[in-house]
Amino acid sequence: MMSKHFFGDTAVLLGRSLRHITRSVDTVVTTAVMPIAMMLMFVYVFGGAIKTGSDSYVNYLLPGILLITIASGIAYTAFRLFTDMKSGIFERFQSMPTARSSVLWAHVLTSLVANLISLVVVVLVALLMGFRSGAGVAAWLAVAGILILFTLALTWIAVIPGLTAKTVDGASAFSYPLIFLPFLSSAFVPTDTMPGPLRVFAEHQPVTSIVNAIRDLFTQQPVGTDIWIALAWCVGILVVAYAFAMNTYRRKIA
Repeated sequence: MMSKHFFGDTAVLLGRSLRHITRSVDTVVTTAVMPIAMMLMFVYVFGGAIKTGSDSYVNYLLPGILLITIASGIAYTAFRLFTDMKSGIFERFQSMPTARSSVLWAHVLTSLVANLISLVVVVLVALLMGFRSGAGVAAWLAVAGILILFTLALTWIAVIPGLTAKTVDGASAFSYPLIFLPFLSSAFVPTDTMPGPLRVFAEHQPVTSIVNAIRDLFTQQPVGTDIWIALAWCVGILVVAYAFAMNTYRRKIA
């Protein structure tokens, strides 16, 4: 009965959040604009000077751009959550017979939908720029699964500042380090071109294993251990962020 109550409430609140998205489609478009601009700049301005061992730099670059797209998009999740907190809508929901966690899950699923739309837009632009992949359906599904897990993990991180920030700018500012992290990975250049300490960091941070796994899936190369390391990072971050976010939410509504 409780699970049915939870799913029903989440569906209703998800519909509310998605209606807000449809009324401000520019937020989804804006999320995709920066990564697309970055992709255009790196491919057409820097691409000729960067040696990656790949026939096409856009093929090498796209996995990292997809992660930057997600990191950009989750800032809106924190913003929408912060806005709801300040508007008093949470108190109104608490006075109604709704499952308490459904409010957060509605925001998280809205983030997932919005980010998936942005990712599709970025991939379509990459195709126009020459991106090609011989990957089969299974490989594309594996890429989609990794991106969904990564989106959920970062979105639950976004929930925490959305609940605790004092200002709108503070709610979304947390995303800046996450957007910068792919620059310190194998997303733009091979890690073996980096100086010692930076190379060690780049090779052992989550973005590199995720980028490498997606890149191998796109190019039909053996993924090796990268995919398992990538999944471990995504699931680990998701579990920890979910626990912190739910604990923060319980304290807020107590």
